[in-house]
Amino acid sequence: MIAYLGMYDMPALRPANDRFWDRIRVRLGFGPERLTRDPDPWEIWQSADLLLAQTCGMPYRTRLHDAVSLVATPDYGLAGCPPGYYHSVLIAHAHAPGEQPQDFAGQRFAYNEALSQSGWAAPINHMNGLGVTFATHIKTGAHAASARAVAEGRADIAGIDAVTWALLCEHDPVVGALKVVGTTPPTPGLPLITARDRDVAPIAAAIRAAIGDLATQDRAALHIKGLIDIPATAYLAVANPPAP
Repeated sequence: MIAYLGMYDMPALRPANDRFWDRIRVRLGFGPERLTRDPDPWEIWQSADLLLAQTCGMPYRTRLHDAVSLVATPDYGLAGCPPGYYHSVLIAHAHAPGEQPQDFAGQRFAYNEALSQSGWAAPINHMNGLGVTFATHIKTGAHAASARAVAEGRADIAGIDAVTWALLCEHDPVVGALKVVGTTPPTPGLPLITARDRDVAPIAAAIRAAIGDLATQDRAALHIKGLIDIPATAYLAVANPPAP
């Protein structure tokens, strides 16, 4: 069996994520002893051996929803978002002249992946609604890499998952070279999934109990507040922008 909590698993958080998984496993009564930290999430998400993994809303609605079972969605208590929802933070260089997203029309947009809700879909949908397009799209492979591309002047603006942005503000000095120029409308947050044929009820119950079991400092480090039931229809209703 496979357990994967890799979406918010930067090095500073790995001990807390390990303890979180340990509490889930104890509550569930079975499962792998250790989290998988394989670099290929698509292989994990689609594995018949998947017990628990966190994915992103766009992969879920575009490729996974018919192949996996939706467990529930963690709530990170983000300001301005309903429980279990999140948004993208639009960032630019701290010394860039623009102060709002429209000021970056025709410039260079950095994104992590074309199937990322917070790095691609949410920012592009929002920008399209504002009548803003970009001259260049620069793929970076990770939110932190997008932030660094803007900080180093290789891109002008990027969309960063709001939870990742909060974690970068706590753990990565790159944020000192950046500023926030806007946010996108909220969409359902990063869902937890399991293999298609598994019963989700005991898994969800174990996660809810494990959140309560976590030490205060681990809950704070992971920014996790609870577990929310968001229907699959809410994920599938989000629009998919054109690919880069």
